[in-house]
Amino acid sequence: MAKLLWAVVLLVPVLGLSEALPAAWLPGDYEATLEGARQFVSDYNATAEEALFESVTASWNYNTNLTDYNSQLQVNASLDEQAFTEAWGKKAKQVFNPVMEAITDPVVKKLLGKIGELGAANLPQAEREQYNQILSAMDKIYSTAKVCPKDLGECWSLEPELSEIMANSRSYKRLLYAWEGWHNASGVPLREYYPTFVTLSNQASRADGFLDTGDNWRSWYESETFTKDLEDIYNTIQPLYRNLHAFVRRKLYNQYGSKYINLKGPIPAHLLGNMWSQTWNNVYDTMIPFPGKPNVDVTETMVKQGYNATHMFRVAEEFFTSLGLIKMPSEFWEKSMLEKPAGREVVCHASAWDFYNRKDFRIKQCTTVTMEQLFTVHHEMGHVEYYLQYKDLPVGFRRGANPGFHEAIGDVLSLSVSTPRHLKEIGLLATVTDDAESDINYLLKMALEKIAFLPFGYLIDQWRWEVFSGRTGPDRYNADWWNLRTKYQGICAPTKRSEEHFDAGAKYHIPGNTPYIRYFVSFILQFQFHEKLCQAAGHSAPLHTCDIYRSKAAGDILAKVLQSGSSKPWPEVLQEALGTNKMDAGSLMRYFEPVTKWLTEQNQAQKEVLGWPDFNWVPPIPEGYPEDINKNTDELEARSLLAEYNSTAEEVWNAYTEASWAYNTDINEANKQAMLEKNLNMSKHTLDYGLKARQFDTTDFQDGSVKRIMKKLSDIERAGLPNDELIEYNNLLSTMETKYSVAEVCRSNGTCHPLDPDLQAIMAESRDYDELLFAWKGWRDAAGKVLRQDYKRYVQLANKAAVLNGHSDNGAFWRSLYETPTFEADLESLWKELEPLYQNVHAYVRRALYKKYGAKYINLKGPIPAHLLGNMWAQTWSGIMDFAIPFPDATQVDATPAMVAKGWNATRMFQESDNFFTSLGLLPMPQEFWDKSMLEKPADGRKVVCHASAWDFYNRKDFRIKQCTVVTMDDLITVHHEMGHVQYFLQYKDQPVSFRDGANPGFHEAIGDVLALSVSTPKHLNSIGLLDKVESNKESDINFLMSMALDKIAFLPFGYLMDQYRWKVFDGRIPETEYNKEWWNLRMKYQGLCAPVGRTEEDFDPGAKFHVPANVPYVRYFVSFVIQFQFHQALCKAAKHTGPLHNCDIYQSKEAGKLLGDVMKLGFSKPWPEAMAMITGQPKMTAQPLMEYFQPLTDWLEEENNKNKEVRGWPEYDWKPYGDGSDPVPPTPAPPTPDSGGAGQVDFLGISVESAAATAGQWVLLVLGLVLLVATILLAYKYRKSRRPERSMSEVELKQKD
Repeated sequence: MAKLLWAVVLLVPVLGLSEALPAAWLPGDYEATLEGARQFVSDYNATAEEALFESVTASWNYNTNLTDYNSQLQVNASLDEQAFTEAWGKKAKQVFNPVMEAITDPVVKKLLGKIGELGAANLPQAEREQYNQILSAMDKIYSTAKVCPKDLGECWSLEPELSEIMANSRSYKRLLYAWEGWHNASGVPLREYYPTFVTLSNQASRADGFLDTGDNWRSWYESETFTKDLEDIYNTIQPLYRNLHAFVRRKLYNQYGSKYINLKGPIPAHLLGNMWSQTWNNVYDTMIPFPGKPNVDVTETMVKQGYNATHMFRVAEEFFTSLGLIKMPSEFWEKSMLEKPAGREVVCHASAWDFYNRKDFRIKQCTTVTMEQLFTVHHEMGHVEYYLQYKDLPVGFRRGANPGFHEAIGDVLSLSVSTPRHLKEIGLLATVTDDAESDINYLLKMALEKIAFLPFGYLIDQWRWEVFSGRTGPDRYNADWWNLRTKYQGICAPTKRSEEHFDAGAKYHIPGNTPYIRYFVSFILQFQFHEKLCQAAGHSAPLHTCDIYRSKAAGDILAKVLQSGSSKPWPEVLQEALGTNKMDAGSLMRYFEPVTKWLTEQNQAQKEVLGWPDFNWVPPIPEGYPEDINKNTDELEARSLLAEYNSTAEEVWNAYTEASWAYNTDINEANKQAMLEKNLNMSKHTLDYGLKARQFDTTDFQDGSVKRIMKKLSDIERAGLPNDELIEYNNLLSTMETKYSVAEVCRSNGTCHPLDPDLQAIMAESRDYDELLFAWKGWRDAAGKVLRQDYKRYVQLANKAAVLNGHSDNGAFWRSLYETPTFEADLESLWKELEPLYQNVHAYVRRALYKKYGAKYINLKGPIPAHLLGNMWAQTWSGIMDFAIPFPDATQVDATPAMVAKGWNATRMFQESDNFFTSLGLLPMPQEFWDKSMLEKPADGRKVVCHASAWDFYNRKDFRIKQCTVVTMDDLITVHHEMGHVQYFLQYKDQPVSFRDGANPGFHEAIGDVLALSVSTPKHLNSIGLLDKVESNKESDINFLMSMALDKIAFLPFGYLMDQYRWKVFDGRIPETEYNKEWWNLRMKYQGLCAPVGRTEEDFDPGAKFHVPANVPYVRYFVSFVIQFQFHQALCKAAKHTGPLHNCDIYQSKEAGKLLGDVMKLGFSKPWPEAMAMITGQPKMTAQPLMEYFQPLTDWLEEENNKNKEVRGWPEYDWKPYGDGSDPVPPTPAPPTPDSGGAGQVDFLGISVESAAATAGQWVLLVLGLVLLVATILLAYKYRKSRRPERSMSEVELKQKD
């Protein structure tokens, strides 16, 4: 682009004065006459050519080799030029201003006026130097600014790196980083210079008689109505711009989504393919109207044909000579910089240079072989053609008729060069497709360049004129800049910008001090010229198809305009060439008329908002920005990776699952080692593909499934650990689970009891307080205490793995699986809704236990001892239904006797469950299930993990259940639950591996349980022959609901607190020194339970629950216990059930089965709220269906508890049952009876003594006991410290459903 002479100065530190001007450059003495004036302008012209040649040469040398030395030479040359200008300008004013009226030659008079305008030469020497130094510093800041991404090891210049990113990247974050980086690197350092520059520039302009620099710049257009004319033109094109803006905004919305694009707001400035959003043609590929039509981009063809920079300029030259215009002189080819040189810093901004000796004309451009750059080459050569045409005019007239003419001439040629017709003519396009759709494609691309530019071209000098006038002060530079950009362009800053920033300075023309309204003017004029030249060339088709190539007639008109330079007023030049003396947007509107109509139709069909009424909207900062800006954004490549991953994962996961199954069904060292080996293989596979997935930024991917899988695949979990720690971690988990699985409780007679079935049976069936305590304490000693040291190390490694995956700790990772930012708050809200019902159940059960065990062991205002509730962990209380049954004489729903009587076995129970599923129209179990499952505990003596679980072997045909089934109604329910998991596996088996999971972890559990809600109804048990009759009365209903509540409601706080505990362990709120204490605090807080015997930090009672050593998150069960009732309500509605919800049985309902099957088929492919909405009609978890299900029982409990004046809760929370070890004082002895041995005598240790003596003896024994206790603790502590804690390793969490 043309360079203003006074803006040619450049950069460096403070410089000394330049040397005195050569005597030959100084003006002589002239008479104040017309002849004297003619001689003056003639001498000026000859001398100016020499002075300007020196100045431009120094500027060229600096711009093509940015060194401090060249900077100093350039600044000194600029000072010399200004001194020259000052000397001749002052002489002109001194001699000829007094007689200006007598100068009758208009040419001489006009030249005297131009010479007399001193510009910066008006400034005193010191201020002139300061002015030049500021321009020099600003130019250097801009030209050398770089963006240096952290950890990349390289820096990006504007050209080519940043420009290529802005043009080609579709990554929101990468674009944002490039945009923000450039605006900060180039703009911010300029801010301190710009206010002083404005002051000095205004000072210089006022000395020439202007109000300010803006007034000076506008004067070049020689029109009193210039600003009004511009406004009228802008208003003419504004409707077209707004239609284009709305269309582009919609396409960007389709790509980036509602998070980053507001369909009623401005567009974020970094998404439009250009650093300044001035042209948008680089995003054309994302919004091609008719993609099936040929794409007019000949870049690839240029590369194939061996184009280089020189050839591109030769092609441009041939265009000019075909019009009969002047070819480039030899100096052009010898001295131009057509490519970016290696090894030195240069100003890459393309520009054309006139060296004022009438033979040396050059272009400076860092040319790359692209179609876009081919057009730029023609544009810059258009400037040189202008120079060649007016080179013999006086120096003062060697410029465009107005500043916009110079830009328009370059661009008018590009309007022809860019047509498919011309590109075919020069061999870069094989064929030209001539139809309406191809025209729309072409015109939209042109509009993205030309129409998109207009508001930007208009606003830059609107901003500077306000700055120069003082209406925009330094404290408003950036605010007013962005106000104008939003007002006219409808764009907004994509990051927060403040007055610390100087974003206007990130555009070359601001630090380069190049007026910009010329470009707006040129974009109007070029279409006026184009229309006239096309008429001269005999073109009669639509204006956008015109190519003036080889038209001498068009060349003649053009030459006439060029040869005039600025010797005539521009309206006169325009009149001679076009037949009008005004700028007019009519030609532009005619050029774009077809696409204007098409855009209007598209926007009306989409009901687009034209404009941006949400004026102040700004996009959010992306998560993870700026760390992941260097990621791959190629969605097709991501698809290819996922296809490869899916096929290999099936094989690797199947091998691991087979090995894990072998170990879980036969616990021995060989199987353990085989499992660990396969686990390492799986971890390596996960790591390899996870790391590949992490190289992608999926933010802008269009396929939601691809984004979802890539996100899941990127979380490599434990595979991210260093190999030695991964081995340790796997071994640790295997060791913990083994310790748990082989633990036994042994009696003094040598009889030992495993958890299943022995201890479980004791906890469910015994009513002996001490026997229950034996089993409860014994299990914790055997299975929990031994895990404490292992668990500490597990927490460290699990947290490290989580942090390596971008989570704050392992608990945060577990919560992330629910994809809900408010997950913790949502759970707490659900619990608070359910807590009153739980406390009513608790109070009722506590009363029942009180009746059984009495005040010695039950406090009606305190917590319940944890071993009395029929279950090893007090998680469900259905084992004590015989205590708690509301109406003992009414029907009780227990199918166990009938199952036993009918000879049911494990296989029969699973067959019945299979029948249930198929009755709903769901899938039957495949043959592999029956052949390979472990449905009973083996009788061959091998140790197994009895905990019931369902297994997916990832080959789409092998699905199994492992369960030590016993013939009870409880186990029948468990069978349906586990079969629910397998049904889920079957339904989503054809999904990609990463989607073969529940919509969230709770869904998998809920699917099994929702079927159990039907199976457990009297109606269903009757239908399958396990209940003789169904009684429909309140007492039977309350009995049934109580049995369900002891299972479902009693479980809720346990399901909630298990992971509350572990989340706090993981994030450090529970230190390892308080593992057991805080466990019991939570069990007290939520469940209202206490340990029946004293517990210390030697114990590790959480480890006595399978899911803790097995590393299985547990809040899924709480979630499932809530959402299963939501599912049940929806399925019952589909089954057309009427009546109370608790009576519903969906057995044989194909409608309910279809609803369930459709949700299960989704697997993890959709966010769980979508799956929830599919089945329930709304996307949130709610306790309302659960509360509805239990409403009859709730009402009854309220009435019953109120009648008994029960306390809800456990205000006496620190109460302990007698014999827990916390209080060695025995109960007060009963009063003596008459035959006890005499008055005042008591039995003490088998001896009859006086009461006072017995009391003293008790105190002595108490003290001795305490001393022995302390001694024992000290010895145990020393012994424990002397031992090094064992640290072992284990396998990853099993890929199974519990």
